[in-house]
Amino acid sequence: MTFIANAVQRSDNPRVQSTGPSSLDSSDRLARNLGWFSIGLGITQIVAARSLSRTLGIPESENLIRAFGAREIASGMLTLSLEKKAGLYSRIAGDALDLAVLSTAVKEDNPKRGNAAMALAMVAGVTLLDVAAALGVSRNNARDPHDERDYSDRSGFPHGVQAARGQAEDADEKPVKVLSPPQTAFSGQRA
Repeated sequence: MTFIANAVQRSDNPRVQSTGPSSLDSSDRLARNLGWFSIGLGITQIVAARSLSRTLGIPESENLIRAFGAREIASGMLTLSLEKKAGLYSRIAGDALDLAVLSTAVKEDNPKRGNAAMALAMVAGVTLLDVAAALGVSRNNARDPHDERDYSDRSGFPHGVQAARGQAEDADEKPVKVLSPPQTAFSGQRA
């Protein structure tokens, strides 16, 4: 990581000697990884929709797979944004749609039902990861309703109340410089 950080810096900037610990916890890292996974899966679904439909044994569903790909990309981008919780919940909703469609492909008359069953199991596993990440992010961002904040020790004065005392009185003793309005070429002339 330090190589990348140093490679993109200007030559006059100090070099990064070592990197510190990440400020992201495990649920934030999982959410970020799921966001990138979602974008990659969405691109795959858009580009290879015909191959995926043949592999799963659900022919003539290329447009549906492409629509699911667009949804995956949107969910992934939302998951990578500041609204990662909304992105994760949209991923869970998308997983429910994927599971519903794949469950129709796991029928006796589908010669590729083994592939569809494997895809169904993978989507179920990713759904569990999505739920875990969503719950973790929600827990991290939740505020304890019983946590009453105590602001009694704050005054609103950056240097404290004692430093602020007498400042207004001192200002009365200092001469005030009155600024005149700026002079322009048309100052003092009447129209």
